[in-house]
Amino acid sequence: MGELIQQFWISTGFSVITYKELIMLALACTFMYLAIAKGYEPYLLIPIAFGMLLVNLPLAGLMEGEGLLHLLYLGTEKGIYPPLIFLCVGAGTDFGPLIANPRSILLGAAAQFGIFFTFIGAILLGFTGPQAASIGIIGGADGPTALYLTSKLAPDLLGPIAIAAYSYMALVPIIQPPIMRLLTTEKERKVKMEQLRPVSKTEKVIFPIAVTIFTVLLLPTAGALIGMLMFGNLIRESGVVPKLAETATNSMMYIVTIFLGITVGAKSNAEMFLRADTLKIILLGLVAFCIGTATGVLFGKILYKTSGGKINPLIGAAGVSAVPMAARVVQKEGQKYNPSNFLLMHAMGPNVAGVIGSAVAAGVLLMFFK
Repeated sequence: MGELIQQFWISTGFSVITYKELIMLALACTFMYLAIAKGYEPYLLIPIAFGMLLVNLPLAGLMEGEGLLHLLYLGTEKGIYPPLIFLCVGAGTDFGPLIANPRSILLGAAAQFGIFFTFIGAILLGFTGPQAASIGIIGGADGPTALYLTSKLAPDLLGPIAIAAYSYMALVPIIQPPIMRLLTTEKERKVKMEQLRPVSKTEKVIFPIAVTIFTVLLLPTAGALIGMLMFGNLIRESGVVPKLAETATNSMMYIVTIFLGITVGAKSNAEMFLRADTLKIILLGLVAFCIGTATGVLFGKILYKTSGGKINPLIGAAGVSAVPMAARVVQKEGQKYNPSNFLLMHAMGPNVAGVIGSAVAAGVLLMFFK
C-alpha cells in the first residue's frame, strides 16, 4: 500500500514542482487579479495569464510534442495570429480622422522614435540585433506587432516581450498623463481644435487600397500586417459585406485573441522567464513607451507652433498606437483644462497613424534582421 502511495506521489506535479515554477504560478495569479479585479486588458491578459499558469504546472506537457498548447502555438510561431488580429482591428477602425487631417501621420511617425532609441539601448546592454529589434518594438504600444516581430526574430523572448507590451498598453492611462503635462503648458493643453472636415465614402474606400499598394511595394516585409489591417478596413468601408465586417470585429477577434493570448502565456515557463534579461526587457519596454509618448507630444508642439496655435499638442501622445486607449487619454486630459474641448476624433488621427507606423517600423526591422 505504501509503495502505491509513493508511486502516486511521484506521478503528481507536487513531487517535482520547483520554487521558480511556484513564483510563475503566483505571477500568473497576479496577472489574473489585475485583469479581473482591476480591468487591465482583461480580454488578452486573462488568456496570457492562464497560459502562463498551465505551462508552469509540471508534468502536464501541454507545450511539448503533440501537446494542445504546442499545436495552438504554431499559429503564433508561424506569424498567423497577429496579422489576423490586424484584420479585425482594421475592420473596427475608422480612418476618417487621419484622412481628414493628413498631418496626423507625422505625429504617428514621431511616436515611433521610442522604438529605434530603445533598439540602440538594447544593443548597448548586450542583446543581439534581432533581440534588440524585438524589444524596441514594444515602444509602438501595439501588442500584435510586437508578437509578430518577436516570433520572427527572437521567439525565445516572446513571453517577456508579450507581458511587457500588453502591460504597458493596459497602463496607458497611468503612464502617459504625467509625460503629457510635463511637456506642455496649460495654454497649449487648453487649445480647442476646429471640427474635422467630412470624409466621403469614396475617400474611405480608396485609402486602404492606396496605402496597401504604396506601403507593400515600398516595404514588402510589412505586407502581412499592413495588408491584413487594410483588408479589414476595406470590408468595413465598402459597405457591401456587413456580415464580414461584423464577424471580424466580434467573433473572429475574440477567437483569435484567445488562441494568441493563451499560447503567448504558455511561452512564459519558469526557466525562460525568470532571467536577468527579462527585467532588462521590461525596463527597456517602459523606456520605449515613455520616449514614444514624449516624442509624439514634442512633435505636437511643433505643429502647434507652425499652425499658429490651432493644434493641441496633447494629440501627439496618441501616436503610440494603443487604439483607442491613447486617444481616450488625450480626450480626458484635454477636458481637464478646457471642459468644452473634444479632442477624441482629432486624437484618433495620430492613433491610427501609429498603428500603421508601428507596422512599418516592424517591416523595416524585419527587412534588416530576418
